[in-house]
Amino acid sequence: MTVEHYWAPTTLPDALDHLRGGDVTILAGGTDLMPQTHAGRVTLRRGLLNVRRVPELHRVERADGAIRIGALCTITELMRDPLVREHFGILTDACDHFASDQLRNAATIGGNVCNASPAGDTLVPLLVLDAEAELASKPNGRVETRRVPLADFFSGPGRTARAPDELLCAIRLPLPAPGFAGRFFKFGTRPALDISAISIGIGGVRRGSALTNVRVAYGAVAPVPLRARKTEAMLEGSPLDAASIDRIAAAARDEVRPIDDVRATAWYRKELVFNMTKRMLGDVAQA
Repeated sequence: MTVEHYWAPTTLPDALDHLRGGDVTILAGGTDLMPQTHAGRVTLRRGLLNVRRVPELHRVERADGAIRIGALCTITELMRDPLVREHFGILTDACDHFASDQLRNAATIGGNVCNASPAGDTLVPLLVLDAEAELASKPNGRVETRRVPLADFFSGPGRTARAPDELLCAIRLPLPAPGFAGRFFKFGTRPALDISAISIGIGGVRRGSALTNVRVAYGAVAPVPLRARKTEAMLEGSPLDAASIDRIAAAARDEVRPIDDVRATAWYRKELVFNMTKRMLGDVAQA
């Protein structure tokens, strides 16, 4: 299909006006959209909406006990932002493993989320941080917003809960509890450049020899980035001794649902999950 209309609005209400028909492709950084279009995996719709000039989508700000990250914040900007660095080290760490410097300068957090790849680098730490997607639309001439927990936002590879007339405006991250610590791990042939074979995020508040308020997430091991609820339940409040860590890592291996592909076999991914979960929890126990 040939693009018939191109818009580059400078306000959020104008951008939402153009989405009301639904037959529109949204362009932000373009680092996913353009290669997929050229490869024939994505077909541009009749309208192409470039949202990069909408200032509301660039902001990082504190609001109501949370940090609100505009959807157009680039990976480089996230790595350098003082609020993100102060409160969300696990996200900063993941950004440091995101592709190359050139791509980090263009790729946006909103694009990474909406691309909905099971291996998306920012998605695992965002799940660990209990992120919410903030969506906006203008169905009756007035801007309306809603929030969707990121754990419920992904419905399949490349599919999300975003409606055709909605725009992802921001990612909302509640401020972590005092004492919260997070760990991120990504495995690939070249971890800073390749698509991950697996990625792991673990977060919680240290209480003596255990973790509380635990969140565990895995990437590239299921059709969507996976919040590992059974593994979380086993880890919650459990002393981090060798026997417990073994049981928790085995539960994680059983919970993931990987496939065979060009990057790794399902068996290998499961073994990576087991071994790297053990290593990460061992590091936490010794910290």
